[in-house]
Amino acid sequence: MRVSLLFFGILKDWRGEASSTVELPEGASVGDLLEVLSRRAPRPPLDGIAVSVNAEYAGSSQILHEGDEVGLLPPVSGGAPRTPRFSVSDESNGTTSLTREPIDAGRIVAAAKDGEDGAVVVFDGIVRNHSGGRKTLYLDYEAYEAMAVKRLGQLARKARENFGVRQVTIVHRLGRLEIGETSVLIVVSSAHRAQAFDACRWLIDSLKQTVPIWKKETFADGAVWAAGEPFPAGFAILGTGAER
Repeated sequence: MRVSLLFFGILKDWRGEASSTVELPEGASVGDLLEVLSRRAPRPPLDGIAVSVNAEYAGSSQILHEGDEVGLLPPVSGGAPRTPRFSVSDESNGTTSLTREPIDAGRIVAAAKDGEDGAVVVFDGIVRNHSGGRKTLYLDYEAYEAMAVKRLGQLARKARENFGVRQVTIVHRLGRLEIGETSVLIVVSSAHRAQAFDACRWLIDSLKQTVPIWKKETFADGAVWAAGEPFPAGFAILGTGAER
């Protein structure tokens, strides 16, 4: 059977392409696929990655089928061709979206306010001019877009359910970002400030660990993919095919 492969971040650089296909025997699992890839030279950097099947996180034991789309996802950190904006909207509870346009934080925050709210908490992530003692020139963000916007929507719904906040809005920028530009904006509206603060902190921490968005940092003396934060337990798969 034939399955499609999608490569992101450092794995795309290793492969030299963003997508490919591979022939596998019927009944092969995600772990079997990783074993096939691990035998190639040079050996791919598979330790600690996560794998998706048809835009959903998958374990090493998941069985693959003809035509499946498998994403190989290095730890996320949130130059691809220009693509349409992906978004999921719920007029009563907010919006999650990916965009290649500048994020208008003031407009989004103003739209999030309602008469029943006692607090609006905002996380505005911006591009700084340094990292690890090196001068940053600009950043490039790329994503597994269909999966990323789905995951953003899941996080927004979970935040509303778990923290009891009224509305969640999340917008993440893709493409080239200059110093001082907003890369991610999270706006949480709630009747009470404590729930809004807790939900906003949980959202950015969860986004940085589980939403498939990667960051390439260009410095005055070179460029690297940001290492990213380790996936939470149950997401990462070791190069041997065993789940972490």
